[in-house]
Amino acid sequence: MAVLSFVLRQLSTFLHEEGRLLGGLRREVQFIMDELEQMRAFLREAEAREEDAQPTLQQWIKQVRDAAYDTEDILDDFVARFARHRATGFYGTVRRIFSSIKNLRARHRVASEIQSIKSRIKSISEGHQRYRSEYGISAQASNSLSAVNNTAWRYSRDDALLVEEAKLVGIDQPKKRLISQLLQGDDYQLKVVSVVGMGGLGKTTLVKRVHEDPEVRRHFPVRAWVTVSQTCDFQYLLKDLIRQLHEEGQKPVPQSIESMTTTELKKFIKDFLQQGGRYAIVFDDVWDMEFWNTIKFALPESSDGGNRVMLTTRKADVASASCIESLGFVYRMDPLSFEDSWALFCNKIFKGGNCPGHLMDVAKGILGKCEGLPLAILAISGLLTLKDVNRTEEWEMVRRSLGGELEGTGKLDRVKKILSLSYSDLPWHLKTCLLYTSIFPEDWDIGCVRLINLWIAERFVEWRVGMSIEDVALGYLSELVNRSLIQVTKVFYEGSPDFCRVHDLLREVILLKSREQNLVTATTGQPARWPSEKVRRLVVHGNSSNNTQHHQQRPNYCFDHLRSFITVGSTDPLLSKMLFSEVSRSSKMLKVLDLRGQGAQEEIPNEIFKMFHLRYLNLYGTRVERVPKAIGKLQHLEFLDLSNTRVRELPMEILKLQKLRVLTVSQLVDSSDDDYGYHGFKAPSNMGGLLALELLGTIDTSSGSTIIKEIGKLTQLRELGIANLRREDGKELCSSLANLTSLRELSVYSIGKGDDHEMIDLNHPSLSSSSSSSSSFLQSLRLLILHGRLEKMPQWVAHLHGLVRIDLDWSRLRGQEDPLESLQHLPNLGEINFCGSYQGEGLCFKAGGFLKLKELHLKRMEGLRWMRVEEGALPHLQKLFLQQLPSLEELPMGIQHLIQLRRLNLFEMSSQLREKLLENQKEESEDYTRIAHIPEILIGFYTDDRKWRRRSLWVEKKKI
Repeated sequence: MAVLSFVLRQLSTFLHEEGRLLGGLRREVQFIMDELEQMRAFLREAEAREEDAQPTLQQWIKQVRDAAYDTEDILDDFVARFARHRATGFYGTVRRIFSSIKNLRARHRVASEIQSIKSRIKSISEGHQRYRSEYGISAQASNSLSAVNNTAWRYSRDDALLVEEAKLVGIDQPKKRLISQLLQGDDYQLKVVSVVGMGGLGKTTLVKRVHEDPEVRRHFPVRAWVTVSQTCDFQYLLKDLIRQLHEEGQKPVPQSIESMTTTELKKFIKDFLQQGGRYAIVFDDVWDMEFWNTIKFALPESSDGGNRVMLTTRKADVASASCIESLGFVYRMDPLSFEDSWALFCNKIFKGGNCPGHLMDVAKGILGKCEGLPLAILAISGLLTLKDVNRTEEWEMVRRSLGGELEGTGKLDRVKKILSLSYSDLPWHLKTCLLYTSIFPEDWDIGCVRLINLWIAERFVEWRVGMSIEDVALGYLSELVNRSLIQVTKVFYEGSPDFCRVHDLLREVILLKSREQNLVTATTGQPARWPSEKVRRLVVHGNSSNNTQHHQQRPNYCFDHLRSFITVGSTDPLLSKMLFSEVSRSSKMLKVLDLRGQGAQEEIPNEIFKMFHLRYLNLYGTRVERVPKAIGKLQHLEFLDLSNTRVRELPMEILKLQKLRVLTVSQLVDSSDDDYGYHGFKAPSNMGGLLALELLGTIDTSSGSTIIKEIGKLTQLRELGIANLRREDGKELCSSLANLTSLRELSVYSIGKGDDHEMIDLNHPSLSSSSSSSSSFLQSLRLLILHGRLEKMPQWVAHLHGLVRIDLDWSRLRGQEDPLESLQHLPNLGEINFCGSYQGEGLCFKAGGFLKLKELHLKRMEGLRWMRVEEGALPHLQKLFLQQLPSLEELPMGIQHLIQLRRLNLFEMSSQLREKLLENQKEESEDYTRIAHIPEILIGFYTDDRKWRRRSLWVEKKKI
């Protein structure tokens, strides 16, 4: 259904934008769309039953998907044939005449193909009517998942098994913390405690233990446990709550509740709870905020004692929303540590004994797949208890075939169902986006920028009025994170995710569904991995083994229907070259080409410039040196990444790409050290004609003010990188920046390296806060990187009220130009990175300054001798990194005031400071008492033979 919804939107867009080309065929295409649209509602229901459906229904679902795909193929081919001949003048007229004659036969063929699709759709539609009758799904009922019969297991929370078997592994500390939250606080206010995390983490188990704890039972005489689930009947739920409350108090359940309306039931509950004393009610497995917004009116705010509600959910927004009004507490549940996972694993299989030595490696490999998910550990352990512990090969087989085990109906079927629930709850556009993460291999750190740009190129992201397409895509990613389906592993700066990943077992579920819908086909070149149907998106994964021997064995599959060709990781050059040769020869439909990181690629193949539909071209990390003039033929290109290549200049023809939205061409000045910034590319002098550009980096401005004036015309820019800025062009740059009212991220690199950096002069009135345009620029900017010498801090920096992160590299500000003065009162500043930015002897963080700062990095400031943190400064600082500060001989004065500090890194410091810290690890030492509150302290240094060493201080003690 997700695929069908996606293709239907593609067809709708086609009719709107290119429908005039169809002529009389438009009515036929509209008929096909209308029929597919009618089937979509049924498909929503049928897809929910697909796992339990008869093979005939599954085959029908596949027929619908294939018909939708084939319709898209025909129309894309039609556009490629008829929309490209738009030349003018005499030769243009001649070309159009010959083209028209040549294409008469082609138009007839397209008409015939559309008629064939129409006949197929009619036949499929007859099956639609038959299955609606057989499965008892009315047109109205098919609009809701509530009609699904096979949902009883959702109500029976088989996490109860986990309660018995987990034997409190890893549960003690969170249990104590939650009980403390329940018992403390205002006794006259309703308090909500929410537990959030992905499916299978044991949220229900934890809350069940808390709810049944003797101390909780004594404190709250009125108690109830309500399982909500995705498909709850709200009236039934209210009646169930009333029954539990009466049974807990040993009172008869009134018969009158059977005839009450929802409003009457809520009032009945409220009246009962107001008279019954302190209550603690659990709502387990809540899926949407609407449930909480409805049920809260049945819960009294206060009584003679403190009332409590506990709630479990997979969605972070549900957890937060339920706690806001009550000043409650959100507990994000983490996976089990390896130690706790191992204990649970051994308890189940070896009855608390030790794992035999010959099974140790394979057992750890299997456990690694579980990634601390208790439900998975127990299910897989149950599977392994059936295997002979003396036969390592049986365990190895389980490790290799975990994905296949999820496909069956055995021990791991329960894991699959629990994890699939979150997928089933997604709207179709998020389903497609989640399935698309299957392009990345297991354990892969997924670059968020790459992922969302691929989503956009694949047309998974819908345009919304008043929002940029990137913001919409970021919203999709945030929603998947919020639903505990994707975990952000690294943040670029606050609010901007950098890397993310998907849990291994959830990824296996995603792979199954992606294969079912023929969304993505992934290969490492092994023949067994090749598909037996039309390939829509082909992904080549890097593989350490040599696949050359398999190249000649691979069947000769046709790529006529291919939409995307993507490489991930360092792939076999011979395999990639062979596959791309086949793709470029046979695929006219290609829209996405991502060859990122393929170092063997030395030039852009000419075949690429024949790909009429291409809108995404990623050559990051290749060895390409030149961009041919033929780039101008790619009229639909929206994304072009040539970063970390050898390209230094773009041809004039780049200006023909009027749909280009993202253009990045840059390379590190020093590949071994990113502190020295980036080279840019020389652009055509009238670059301002690319009005659709939203991301431009990094443009070389050493040619003078002309190109800088052109930048001011690119008013849609959200991210801008400038290299080789000359001092005399600073004023012109400020004038251009004032026009960029949507700019979020700005990077400015001056000419030179290290001490040779040319001075950056950005102190000009055109960026004052007086004019409306410059005011918009000052409010919109969130990231600022100034890389080069500054005579003084630009005055306008103090007005960047939306700024979240600032990097000052090689500024070499003198003592009287303290950079902290301009930054200390910025209301949203969360991260500072200084590298060679200050030549003074000391830095003082004053009381009341940097109220939102969470990260502070100070690096390569040779003259810095002391640091002082006044009480009341940096109240929320969590990470402090001090690196290559050879003159700093003492810890920062006042570091004991940083009570939120969780991590202190001291890398390549003076030998005096290093030795002092390593030697004084006694609790009575002065240094220890000042930093004893910091959980993690790392000291890193080079030894005499230039080998890197790291030492941790007090970390284990703090973790306990």
